Amino acid sequence: MTPPATIPQAPLTVAAVQAEPVPGDVAGNAVIAARLVDRAADEHARVAVLPELFLPAYHPPTLAADPVGTDVAAAEDRTVVDPRLAPLTAAAVAGGLTVVVGAAVRHPDGRRTISSLVVDRAGVIHVGYDKQQLWGDERELFSPGTRGATLLVDDWRLGLGICYDGCFPEHARAAATDDAHGYLCPSGYLAGSEHRRDLYYRARALDNTLYVVFANSVGGVDPWRFNGGAAVHDPQGRTLARGADDGEDVLVVTLDPAELAATRAAHSMLADRLPDQGATRLALVG
Repeated sequence: MTPPATIPQAPLTVAAVQAEPVPGDVAGNAVIAARLVDRAADEHARVAVLPELFLPAYHPPTLAADPVGTDVAAAEDRTVVDPRLAPLTAAAVAGGLTVVVGAAVRHPDGRRTISSLVVDRAGVIHVGYDKQQLWGDERELFSPGTRGATLLVDDWRLGLGICYDGCFPEHARAAATDDAHGYLCPSGYLAGSEHRRDLYYRARALDNTLYVVFANSVGGVDPWRFNGGAAVHDPQGRTLARGADDGEDVLVVTLDPAELAATRAAHSMLADRLPDQGATRLALVG
């Protein structure tokens, strides 16, 4: 395949957030999100990534009991207008940054999805991406998304994934094939999954020679207790910043286009991948 055609001209500063939302309190969690976005903006971030389902909180009993109260409604053009999110849109505008935040979205056709909202610098809210790989009991509450998405910020191309999507090498590879320079993955990893949490996203970075920005919730009560570890990984899978397993944090890192270019020159997996990698196989008898 042809390698990604362009490398960004300027660095991009991003923020990976870990925090504890309140189950069912979309308005209150939007206030928390706005405060965290303000922190990211104070450190000159241009993109802030918050955890999966942060607005309603990742708490399946609440999501099942109150779908009306925990969902945000999308219009036909995938925009969202919801007064509960006003503090968050104001923070994005005031800080001049793009926000990626997890939500439960109700679509005009009745589908309910785990989605990443993208709040742009003008304060417009878009449904940026719907999670394609649903995990476990999520399938009882939500419908899977049907396509990937790439977010354009300045001249950076950022693939969007959500949690379990990142466990599938093909998902981040699809972003890289779309010339992504980075992969943003809001997530909800539970306590006890620390090894997998840290390994998956470093692997996705190295597999595809791109930056990975991983956000995660913290706190909660078993079995819905989350383990933080928000992180930014470079295109060789090296961890540039990582949060603790508990406690709120905003990790701000500047993505370096020179490092991206050097890595892709030295490690050319994207260029060298065969179009039918492993599709034709020999059957051997030992």
